[in-house]
Amino acid sequence: MKPMQKILNFLSSLKENNHREWMQENQKIYKEARGHFEHLVGEILMDLSLTDESLSGIQVKDCIFRLHRDVRFSKDKSPYKTNMAAVISKGGKKAVYALHYLHIEPGNASMLAGGMYMPPNDILKKVREEIDYNPDEFSSILSEPDFIKYFGHLEGDKLKRPPKGYAPEDPNIEWLKHKSYLAIHPVPDKALLMDNFAEYVSEVFKSMRPFNTFLNRIFD
Repeated sequence: MKPMQKILNFLSSLKENNHREWMQENQKIYKEARGHFEHLVGEILMDLSLTDESLSGIQVKDCIFRLHRDVRFSKDKSPYKTNMAAVISKGGKKAVYALHYLHIEPGNASMLAGGMYMPPNDILKKVREEIDYNPDEFSSILSEPDFIKYFGHLEGDKLKRPPKGYAPEDPNIEWLKHKSYLAIHPVPDKALLMDNFAEYVSEVFKSMRPFNTFLNRIFD
């Protein structure tokens, strides 16, 4: 059985048995699935770091999210997430930078994504300013054939009204309304089972590099 199939099987079983007793009884299966996921993230991290100096020194453990859920303020008291996810970025999973996000979840719910999700107001303000100052460059990035091929268009929640300081008739107002700046590539279950899936992930992530680089310029 392929390693990715073992990950999917574990997560599918966990979704049906999301309680500590089941997890305790299936620790061996969990550790095997997590080991395969760690290996996958390691392959991707190694490949991306060859051409991205900002990833130097980042380790796999810095990238992978824990499986346990924080249920303190949630009505859903299920103790475990039913996905495996990792952030590959400068700063790892705690990064404030534009990032690469790998999400594995059965039921065709997996994705490869990047950009900034709900950044703090001070960072969001700077991103909007960067787009406002350089709209042609931002438009060019979103119009790149590889960006369109993998992500289609810019995604992320938006304000209903223009943000403070921007006019409704601003030609770039739809970009400036964004609260998140995301590139999202859905991945069906069958694609996860490709022999070269790690290489495919790296290819998709590299295609979003101009997008992430533009967003991260606010930190220079």
